[in-house]
Amino acid sequence: MLYYFLSILALLCWSGSDLFSKMGTRERDKNSHWKVVFFVGLVMGIHFFITLIGGAIIDNTVGVDGVHKIVASLFYTDFKLIDFVNYLPVAALYILAMVLGYVGLRYIELSISSPICNSSGALAFLLCLVFGIFSTQDITTTTIVGIVMITVGILALGFVEQREDEEIKQARQERANRKYTKSILAFLLPISYLVIDAFGTVGDEYIFANSDITDYAANSAFELTFFILAVFAFVWLKFVKKDTVFKGNRNLLWGGLCETVGQVFYMAVMFSDFSAGMVIISAYCAISVLWSRIFLKEKMSWKHYAAIALVIAGIVVLG
Repeated sequence: MLYYFLSILALLCWSGSDLFSKMGTRERDKNSHWKVVFFVGLVMGIHFFITLIGGAIIDNTVGVDGVHKIVASLFYTDFKLIDFVNYLPVAALYILAMVLGYVGLRYIELSISSPICNSSGALAFLLCLVFGIFSTQDITTTTIVGIVMITVGILALGFVEQREDEEIKQARQERANRKYTKSILAFLLPISYLVIDAFGTVGDEYIFANSDITDYAANSAFELTFFILAVFAFVWLKFVKKDTVFKGNRNLLWGGLCETVGQVFYMAVMFSDFSAGMVIISAYCAISVLWSRIFLKEKMSWKHYAAIALVIAGIVVLG
């Protein structure tokens, strides 16, 4: 029951991160994505230093096996500097994907971008097969069905988005008080996230198979990398672009908090034997679509929702 609850919390946090990041992004603000990067990296950096201190205390007292997995995911790491170096290529791929996703928030509805971005697991599985990380014995009927559903759903979503009547598109965007241009670039941004994030997952699998890095250390290396990028984002915004960083960006701070806390809950579930937790968490984009309908007033056509539902169902099947 505990890990079911944590799975729900991870789902709510990550969908909340989508929502708050979208709410804090302004279409005309060319620096919006850097502001999202700053706040996400800031919160991740704080958590990194907390786990660094907590890890030293735990290792010198009861040891990681002597604390609950939830406590460990919150306060523990066995991170070493060499882990940062080894994990840097993978962290860079993940972060590049996220930055492109943040850029896309200015150009496309969250209802469309979130399901596409969250479909990277299907491509990651195929890439792992191609690179020999997984064997054909890992392929099941369920896996094939899930991948086909996601692929068809994304293709259908792109087709519907590009063929939609411009007047109908403008009318529904006016109801949401947002205006997006119809362009291939807008749709390619979440697709780029999907592809790059999938390669990040492949890198993850390779590193874990060929090194002794732990999940704790890998997560800390990712957080440290993001924190370094956040420092760069702050300098870029404050001293180069002469833009405000903290003023009027409360939603982005909440987005960063949700992203990091969701990662903590995800790790706690991942370390448990509650396999259904991954299925629950993988459906967070469905909640993102719900939030976008309630809070952002995004209203898609039934064709959009049919394609989105197919993608989400495929993600759950794969999960």
